[in-house]
Amino acid sequence: MSRGHHRILSAIGIGCYVLAAIVALYLPADDFGPSLLVPLWIAHGVLLAVLLVKLGAGESALSAALLVVGASVMAVYVADTAREDLTLERRGERVVATVVREWRSSTRHTYDYTLALHDGTKVPGPALRATSDRYDVGQTLTVIEDPEGEIGPVTPGQADATGDVLAAASFALVALGAVPWTAWRGAVAVRRREARGRRDEQEHMLREALRTASPDAHGYLEVHPGHYPDVPHPRADSIAWEMGLKPDTPGSWRFRR
Repeated sequence: MSRGHHRILSAIGIGCYVLAAIVALYLPADDFGPSLLVPLWIAHGVLLAVLLVKLGAGESALSAALLVVGASVMAVYVADTAREDLTLERRGERVVATVVREWRSSTRHTYDYTLALHDGTKVPGPALRATSDRYDVGQTLTVIEDPEGEIGPVTPGQADATGDVLAAASFALVALGAVPWTAWRGAVAVRRREARGRRDEQEHMLREALRTASPDAHGYLEVHPGHYPDVPHPRADSIAWEMGLKPDTPGSWRFRR
């Protein structure tokens, strides 16, 4: 298997790992606090950096890992925000309720409203929450309630999770797209290192050839440019000057002392 094919397969494998990590860390996001999730994200980032280094990314592996982890965190956060809306879309019931109590939350800086049905039964779940003082006590409005009482009621417009789902998918695509981008950067860096290594080796060979070659009858030293394909002619002239040799004519590979 060629090195290029191996790099492609490695990038595909790392991309699958990134996607699996997003899904795996999304599932418990609603049940576990930062004390567990933060170490998991850190471990994920360290492992990811190690994997990206193997793609030849070098110093850019850390930046790429931070980008992938950051985009993955945002994807999980936005997806978790959409979780309640998706749940309400699946099992929520549309009801008409009346505001029976309102207050401003000092911790969340939101306005909360207790709702009751026409028979006086409290709408199950936490209070309806809004970012501004939209409703008054006695006002009637249509909301979507959670029959199981796990999620607070929301207005029909708030229950649309399309925007959050698209945003989460966009962040996930950024995280996944960073992997082939890093693989490409790594391939370019490897090719540059190899080209630099070949040029350094050929420059050394050229120096040895100029040092050991015997001049012809006219006092010229001539080397074959085909032996040094990665050494440009201006660089060859510069090496000759460094060794006390003078190029014959511009573009030629003949030198004299």
